[in-house]
Amino acid sequence: MSEHDSILQLTGVVLLALATGAWTVGLIRVLRRGRAEASWPATDRLPGLPRQQGAGPGVEAVELTPAERAAFTGLVRRFGEGH
Repeated sequence: MSEHDSILQLTGVVLLALATGAWTVGLIRVLRRGRAEASWPATDRLPGLPRQQGAGPGVEAVELTPAERAAFTGLVRRFGEGH
């Protein structure tokens, strides 16, 4: 810095350098902690949530009439053409 810089400018540069250093150290600690937690089993990742008791509802299927099937085929063709 030159001799013409004010004390506020010098203080600002020092504070920015300290803040950058603190941010870098904090980021490194968070990344290391995240890497260590990633090695845990998947069941322990969210201990605050209750376990899922069973599977979701069964899959439902409905048979379409020939007219409904033809209408669906027409829609698929229209969407396939970019309309």
